[in-house]
Amino acid sequence: MNLFAVMQPYPIEVEQQMQRFYQSLSEKDRRRYAAVEALKLGRGGLSYIGQLLECDDEAMQLGKRELEHREWLSQSRVRRAGGGRKAALATIAGLDEAFLRVIAKHTAGSPMDETVKWTNLTRQEIASLLNTEGIRVSVTVVDQLLEKHNYRKRKAQKRLATGAHPQRNEQFENIDQLKYTYQAVGNPVLSMDTKKEN
Repeated sequence: MNLFAVMQPYPIEVEQQMQRFYQSLSEKDRRRYAAVEALKLGRGGLSYIGQLLECDDEAMQLGKRELEHREWLSQSRVRRAGGGRKAALATIAGLDEAFLRVIAKHTAGSPMDETVKWTNLTRQEIASLLNTEGIRVSVTVVDQLLEKHNYRKRKAQKRLATGAHPQRNEQFENIDQLKYTYQAVGNPVLSMDTKKEN
């Protein structure tokens, strides 16, 4: 069953305002705001708000519990006493190297600006790939890694289907093999989109 069938998403302008407001909040207020919005929408709200604000279920559930306890709401601290655990980025040995390794084959960039790069992997897919490397992290840590290594978010664009061809995948397999061969001997590989209009 489609969760979004039981609720109406906000207009795109409202979604963008919500995202901007969410980004301006502290960690504590983000989870509480996300929890309020999810509760307002009822069934399907948790999934919708989680995707819209990129806030995981665990954080929203904590925000909901905090809203139910008046003494927690009166606290000015972002985190309760104790300061929490040290950041995973500072404590997990080899995290940066493993992240760059698993994302290497899924990285693209702009031919017009070498500082612009992105990945076609979702945060959860990156976390799963890191798990295969023996490193368990949350999508929040993946967000921090993407930001640290200057990856930008890139939204998928809807395009009309152009049909299928029996040999369509062969060209990509050939390109992938050529990339591997060149990189194995230390040669650089450049990928260029030649369709850009001036």
